[in-house]
Amino acid sequence: MEALKKITHNCKHATYLIEKKLIGRLTLREKIFLKIHLFGCGVCKLYQSQTQKINLMIKQLLHGSAARNARLDEDFKKALQERIEDELNKN
Repeated sequence: MEALKKITHNCKHATYLIEKKLIGRLTLREKIFLKIHLFGCGVCKLYQSQTQKINLMIKQLLHGSAARNARLDEDFKKALQERIEDELNKN
């Protein structure tokens, strides 16, 4: 049971880092952890691949003519980021 908790925690941390990598930079320690984790975890590797594809599709969608002027409010972005972090920190 303890081993399962550790694996689950590592996957939660890895998915957090995958998302963080899309919006910013990872520390050297985070990059190493993620690289090692992805080497041995096919589920997180698939998650990373799908997340990258979704991110690319959204960027392409937002670069359309109607969406050029669409911007998220800074307060909304901050609140959304906090909600995401709260959800990731549960359990």
